[in-house]
Formats: sequence, structure tokens, C-alpha cells
Amino acid sequence: MLRSPVDSLCCALFPAPCRLCGESLLRISRVPVCDSCWKNLPEQSGCLCATCGEALGVQDFGSSEKLLCHFCRVAAPPFERAVAHGLYQDELRTLLHLLKYDGMEPIASRLGQLVARQILAIENIPRKLMVVPVPLFGAKRRQRGFNQAVVLARAAVRALRRQNPEFQLTVATGVLERRRSTQSQAGLTPHQRRANVRGAFFAPSADKLKGLDVLLIDDIYTTGATARACAQALRRAGARSVFVATVARAQRQEMMQPPAIPARAVPMHEDVAYWDARLVPAVRGM
Repeated sequence: MLRSPVDSLCCALFPAPCRLCGESLLRISRVPVCDSCWKNLPEQSGCLCATCGEALGVQDFGSSEKLLCHFCRVAAPPFERAVAHGLYQDELRTLLHLLKYDGMEPIASRLGQLVARQILAIENIPRKLMVVPVPLFGAKRRQRGFNQAVVLARAAVRALRRQNPEFQLTVATGVLERRRSTQSQAGLTPHQRRANVRGAFFAPSADKLKGLDVLLIDDIYTTGATARACAQALRRAGARSVFVATVARAQRQEMMQPPAIPARAVPMHEDVAYWDARLVPAVRGM
């Protein structure tokens, strides 16, 4: 790899490891992740629900009919489609932790490119979209200093405009509000998550949403409770349609299978949801 003399000198005098693979960084960067790790972030694979992206655990035999998971068949979500780049595990989980908990906002630029790629793959997505980041409660945002969904949304919009100038995109941070503090979703069962966010989101300016197509952006899609609650609030305020895009997706099948190699222990309250056998699908209006 060709490097500038400044890069070579600084890397020699102040060596820094990649936060994902541990190898020494070869150039100066505000993000301590090597180019190789960025290029090798795996995308989701397999047969996924055509609406929410849940892994179906079956073979796709090329049927023209769109396959849906059990919960989308029983109670269709208030959004049209939810997409994510990859599974919320390993390198992708570490990157999101660096963004959210270590405050490394420059990471959002590269993650936003991954989100943009998934958005471009959505069939027949409208070219004119209001982009709405999932809001944090005011006290939580002040404590963290930023809202990761906002920086991801802005990064995704920049990438979309570069790749497809036909898109007409407006980032709107005030049309959706989290009007009450909620318990952290991490560590809750799907049923508890739905109860936790019920009534938490509100669209105060219905006139700004009426008849518009909305792209909802967040960092992680776990059980879909937050995405459903936000989409329901947006639809009630008059949005014509809602699409959801996230960096990562926690798949139920993956969460139920123990990893082959024990990873660094992460407290459950800082990580993903518990899954239980009493999973009851959310209904419209919840």
C-alpha cells in the first residue's frame, strides 16, 4: 500500500492498533479501524422476510411470492420495508459500541455508506423522502452529547446523494419526538420492549408529514418494537409510507444459538434483547 511520508512517520512513531483486528494502522485516521476490516464487514445473507428482514430459516426456491415471517403475516407492521446491512454481532457490534458509547462520531460516515447501500436496494423506494432519525429522550441525548441516529442519517443521505442524484432527501430532526423517558430496550424480552415504547413517540407537526414518504433511520433493529412504534406515530400524523433502515439487525435465530467461540463478555443490559418462547406479535395501534 502506498502511504504518504507523514503517514509512515506518524505510524512509526505513534503506532496504534485497529480496534477490530488488532493489526497496526497503516495511515492516520480519526477512526481506529483498518481498511481491511471496513472492506470485510459481512452483509446479511439467507432468506429474509420481505417486510421486516427477519431470517426465515428456510431455503428460497425462487417463488414469485414474497416470503413473510410469521409475525408480519399475523400483524403487518406499519412500515413498508425494513433493511439492515448486517448482523448485530462481532465487528459490526464493536463499531456501533465505538460510536454510541465511546463517542467516535466519525465512524458514522462509513456506517452511513453501508446503510445507503441497503436503501438503494429497496425495490420501488420513492425518490423523494423525508429522512427521520429515531429520536432520543432529551436527557439521554444531553448525557450522550449526540444522537447516533442523527449522525447516521446525515451520513446515509450524503452517500445516497453521491450515488443517486435523483434522490430528493430532507433530514428532519423535529417531526418525531420521544415524549417520555423509556427504560433501556437492551435486555428486555420482545413483549417488554413493545410495552416499554408504547406511546413513547409522537409527531407534533402533522402538517409537515401529511402525504409524505418517510425513511426512518436507526442504528440497530432488534425485535422491531421501536421501529413499529415510530412508524405508527408517523403514519398517524399523515405520512403516506414509512421505510426503515438500520446499520445492524439482531436476528432471533442468531440470538438463540450460542457462539462457537466465546466472545468478550458483554453485560446483557448493554447488548441485545432476551428472546422468549412467548413472543406475541405487536398489533397496529400499539
